[in-house]
Amino acid sequence: MTASDSHILAPGEQPAVAVANPGGTGPVVLVCEHASAAIPASLGGLGLSQADRLSHAVWDPGALDLATAMSERLHAPLVAGRVSRLVYDCNRPPDVPSAMPVRSETIDVPGNAALTPAQRAARTDAIYRPFQAALSAVLERHGGAVVTVHSFTPLWHGTRRDTEIGLLHDSDARLATAMMTNWSGPLKAELNAPYSATDGVTHTLAEHAIPRGRLNVMIEVRNDLLTDAAAVAEVAEQLCGALSRSLAQLATRCTGKQLTTGGAA
Repeated sequence: MTASDSHILAPGEQPAVAVANPGGTGPVVLVCEHASAAIPASLGGLGLSQADRLSHAVWDPGALDLATAMSERLHAPLVAGRVSRLVYDCNRPPDVPSAMPVRSETIDVPGNAALTPAQRAARTDAIYRPFQAALSAVLERHGGAVVTVHSFTPLWHGTRRDTEIGLLHDSDARLATAMMTNWSGPLKAELNAPYSATDGVTHTLAEHAIPRGRLNVMIEVRNDLLTDAAAVAEVAEQLCGALSRSLAQLATRCTGKQLTTGGAA
């Protein structure tokens, strides 16, 4: 099978998305777009070296563990990607180059270098559209805020990143700014770091939360803070505390406007 084949995923590799805790009735819907490093066999490893196959370019290390821990604490549904973001980045729309990048930081992606329109469409249909459909289905039955969970590398082009936890927003800053106000604990949170909406990283929020009027936030955690279960639990505890306090605070401020903060719809 080649990269031009419309059947990107073999039967044993399907589906492209997983929904954990689908019956959760907590205050949020969690999303982890970059949860997996899996590359379908049909794509021949995208031409990556073995050393690059588990790098941060391929997925968000620790993000799924964190999102799962938050799902358990908040009794919340979790929508997670099951395919590497280098195959298709589900936090990007189909018409941008970064949806199927030819380079990520210092890592070239030979398998993405000369994709035809048909090959791009095949990946979009196999990965992106099922992910979007699954997330939409969860949001149709659950009225919670949309919270996306990511991790980032401590070193970017050789420069150390001091940010520990980033709270990002798109056009609706309510939840991110409330979490900054309600933040407490040993780890430091920053607003719109190490990225912001101007970097094109808030597609899921813009596509699913903003049109529905949902409270929303994108969480970025430096991946060296997610290296074992104890560390993940510590980060999850701080994030869930700030989220819960902020959602309660925002709910009390609701005066006549619809403010969807949680629970099954």
